[in-house]
Amino acid sequence: MFEVFSTPPTDRFFEDYTVGGTYELGTFTMTGDEIVAFASQYDPQMMHVDRALAAKGPFGELIASGWHTVGLTMRLLVGGFLPHNGLAAPGIDELRWPRPVRPGDTLTVHATVREARRSRTKPDRGLLHILLEVLNQNGELVMSLKPVNLVRTRNPEAATVD
Repeated sequence: MFEVFSTPPTDRFFEDYTVGGTYELGTFTMTGDEIVAFASQYDPQMMHVDRALAAKGPFGELIASGWHTVGLTMRLLVGGFLPHNGLAAPGIDELRWPRPVRPGDTLTVHATVREARRSRTKPDRGLLHILLEVLNQNGELVMSLKPVNLVRTRNPEAATVD
């Protein structure tokens, strides 16, 4: 079901990504203390930092900041999916949080390569359009995003430029 890379991130290049391939990047579990600690510093909304007020709110309990989920997802993306020789990312096309992440949720991250194309102007790199999906332990989607990443090519001299 999931693709497996034949090269580690330290030796990975644009050519190692398969369009349509889906990769499981790993899992992480959110704890209430981590939710409060992150949100206290970066997203101090009541549903993320105050257990008593959150219990009275629309979610009935503390929930994680979406930015916390993004950060932990990014850690898995960098650790096992993106090449360690990568370049900057020009952006994210879409970011959605369809369900809240609650204390105790174990989240699994999947990455699907939606499109891969060589740069028309710089043959040493290619563009990867990726769909990242984060699912909870019940298989429910809690976050999706569509980043675009620049990745070095293995052999830029062999590339044909349009």
